[in-house]
Amino acid sequence: MGLENIGGWEFIVIILVGLFIFGPDRLPKAISDGVKMLRQVRQMARNATGDLSKELGTDIQLEDLHPKTFLRKHLLSEEDEAALRKPLQGLYDDVRGVADQVKRDAESAASAAKSVTAPAPAPASTPAPQQPAIKASWDDVT
Repeated sequence: MGLENIGGWEFIVIILVGLFIFGPDRLPKAISDGVKMLRQVRQMARNATGDLSKELGTDIQLEDLHPKTFLRKHLLSEEDEAALRKPLQGLYDDVRGVADQVKRDAESAASAAKSVTAPAPAPASTPAPQQPAIKASWDDVT
């Protein structure tokens, strides 16, 4: 967690805002207080994860404190997780098979429609027959 996501202009704007809010005399003290607070929060988080690791008898990282990750990694065994996934896996496979079949049917229908609508090339010696022009009127529509 560092400053790699902050660009040069953003860093300059942050410094200028800090100067306007705290003034040049109090800005170094405000920065040091902020850094101390950040260190204390990180130390409290490390202590909390250490205590939780001791209570559960397993190694816990800060990333593991997300509820889904915590349950998956520390409370469920691999068999439990497989048992939870098994009913949904069959349904997923069925839906995937139907989706693949629909995709194949659509592709075959598209290729069939393309071959039907593509006119066959007329021989060069005979002229193409002229179709009479169809004039539609408003009466035809109503």
